[in-house]
Amino acid sequence: MQFDSDMDIERLLVLEVARVTEQAALAASRLAGMGKKDEVDEAGTEAMRRVLSELPIVGRVVIGEGEMDEAPMLYIGEILGRGGPEVDIAVDPVEGTNITAKGLPNAITVIAISEKGGLVGAPDMYMQKLVVGPPAAGKVSLDFPVEANLRIVADSLQRKVEDLVVVILDRPRHEQLIREVREAGARVKLITDGDVVAAVSVAVRGTGVHVMMGSGGAPEGVLAAAALKCMGGEIQGRFLPSNEAELERLRSMGVDEKKIYRTNDLAPGRQIVFSATGITHGELLEGVRYFGGGARTHSIVMGYQTKVVRFIDAIHLFESGARVNIRV
Repeated sequence: MQFDSDMDIERLLVLEVARVTEQAALAASRLAGMGKKDEVDEAGTEAMRRVLSELPIVGRVVIGEGEMDEAPMLYIGEILGRGGPEVDIAVDPVEGTNITAKGLPNAITVIAISEKGGLVGAPDMYMQKLVVGPPAAGKVSLDFPVEANLRIVADSLQRKVEDLVVVILDRPRHEQLIREVREAGARVKLITDGDVVAAVSVAVRGTGVHVMMGSGGAPEGVLAAAALKCMGGEIQGRFLPSNEAELERLRSMGVDEKKIYRTNDLAPGRQIVFSATGITHGELLEGVRYFGGGARTHSIVMGYQTKVVRFIDAIHLFESGARVNIRV
């Protein structure tokens, strides 16, 4: 198959990536609330890898479950697909293994695909992050004080700072940040896991969150950047090596630990597709809902060049002869 335009990969894969995350969500959701964290991750990973192996691509995992000696499937550097254009793949088969195992909200499965070189292979370390929606994109900075960024976001949304809700991971390292946000007048929504879905939610009106701040995983920052680039939002990130070994690894990759990396730095690709499917119910996506002989999934799927963001509400019939009354 020949690929002549910037949108060829997106047109080829934009619905296929939905199938990838749908199948991973269906597999992981069977174990939701069962208290089996490792089994949840294994089920989602196996299902995602199976579907990726069927796609018409030559895909290299740049963000996955870990290095080859750490992960049996979807390891960094693994090649997937049955032939086609060369692409980079970033995945989190289950973002929120703990919350899935406990049956708590906002667990998702997520993937981003770009042309080769289009997604940064971020090392597994912390990253300081600031995420805003399209109205505030290009106006905020990680170098600004917390209160200044909140005022910029409030002005961009034609609101008061007191109207804002800021998403922050509930970690001891964020005590000072939480204090500053509250002193500025904004409200805080603490989350236990899942800063990719939180970042995407910031760029979607109606989710009730307006900014994401704090530090989280750098690989998750790349996944968030892929979605935010498609949606016109912005992520800014600064790598936070926690020891000398991590610092040396950054420098060997040509990464400056003092530099602010922006959306296009983390996801420089010209062709990007992104998909996330809910495993458990959340503000952005419904979780998997089962009925006799089938299930219903809810996904957000988007492409950068195609400039389309889709919410896909899908019904999956598992059994021959299964029927369901379709409703909104």
